[in-house]
Amino acid sequence: MADTIQRLVILLRQLPGIGEKTALRLVHAMLSTDPEYAKNLAFALEELVLKVHPCPVCGNLTEEENCRICSDPQRQQNVICVVEKVQDLMAIDASGEYHGLYHVLGGVLNPLENSGPDELRIESLLGRLSQGVQEVIIATSSSVEGEATALYLKKRIEQSGVTVSRLATGIPVGGELEYVDRSTIGLAIRGRKEIS
Repeated sequence: MADTIQRLVILLRQLPGIGEKTALRLVHAMLSTDPEYAKNLAFALEELVLKVHPCPVCGNLTEEENCRICSDPQRQQNVICVVEKVQDLMAIDASGEYHGLYHVLGGVLNPLENSGPDELRIESLLGRLSQGVQEVIIATSSSVEGEATALYLKKRIEQSGVTVSRLATGIPVGGELEYVDRSTIGLAIRGRKEIS
């Protein structure tokens, strides 16, 4: 295999979900298409690195000074949804059901991976609470680390008098109970509500 191809395969394999066969397939696809495509791809990757940065307010990705969500006066300014990563923010926003602001933590508390409160964007979240925030929705995962992070945040946020809520968890719409794991079913049972 040519050195240039091998170097690109190694780089592509570092991306999540890309193994050696997929990386090699991608390289061959790039070589078999119009050379202009590869040039455009290289240019787009360079622009990505040079222009995109975390929003200094919430941690979302942006090319502007502040992200489009933080800059949007139509968003509810008194509610902040706290997520682990930008992909979670994108998923929640794509639902069209939430119209407040966000805060990206950059992970969860995980002592085994040396991820404590100082490694997350917790202090900047607490600093935002004095700006008229009335509710913080914690939308971390239902993993052990996500739950521990939610409890830690709840204790820190409640000290400021702001209401803290947790994103509901449970059975997915259209899901069959026999295929849902036990902990999800347990969360759904504990989070049940009266039918209105």
